[in-house]
Amino acid sequence: MSISKAIKQTLVSTPERRQEADADLAIVQKVQDGDVDAFDELVTKYRERIYSVVYNLTSNREDASDLTQDAFIKAFQSVGRFKGKSSFFTWLYRIALNTTLTHLRKNKLRRFFSFEKMSEEDHSAGFIEQLKTDSDSDKNTLMSELQEKLNDAFQKLSVKHRTVVTLYEIDGLSHKEIAEIVGTTVGTVRSRLHYAKQFLQAELKDYVQ
Repeated sequence: MSISKAIKQTLVSTPERRQEADADLAIVQKVQDGDVDAFDELVTKYRERIYSVVYNLTSNREDASDLTQDAFIKAFQSVGRFKGKSSFFTWLYRIALNTTLTHLRKNKLRRFFSFEKMSEEDHSAGFIEQLKTDSDSDKNTLMSELQEKLNDAFQKLSVKHRTVVTLYEIDGLSHKEIAEIVGTTVGTVRSRLHYAKQFLQAELKDYVQ
């Protein structure tokens, strides 16, 4: 089993994303026209998703909460300059990511991959079945060991590699969306994902197959 199958994600289809982008743009236009309270709709819509990305890069709930709030404050302060060249979704994620990476560089924190969050969102469906045991008690032990091993392996990756893995595997963004957010090419995103998956697969070879 590949690491991609182990870290199962649910992707949103392109038509749904397009409808979502159109709905977001309508709200942004209301904010730009003076209805500042309308921005709360965007906060409510994206707060948990932004928090998830930030937490998976910081592994600190307090920092993730503060950085998520900072990202929305920056987005609100800059919303007047949003021209709709990319989706609001992509634009907001870029702000959140840059805010988080700046924080990490300043504080040189250890970053951990959150298996807990994956489990909460059912991204790990099928993972437990692949663990090499039929005993529930043994599975619980291996899950705990797996979390530790996954954290250890994930922190060995560079920030650039951790970022694309988090955005792709945890939040289900497309290669194109990730490229727009991190400011690189689709080819580079694919290359980073390939390297990161191969590395994690090797590190977790005793747990997944």
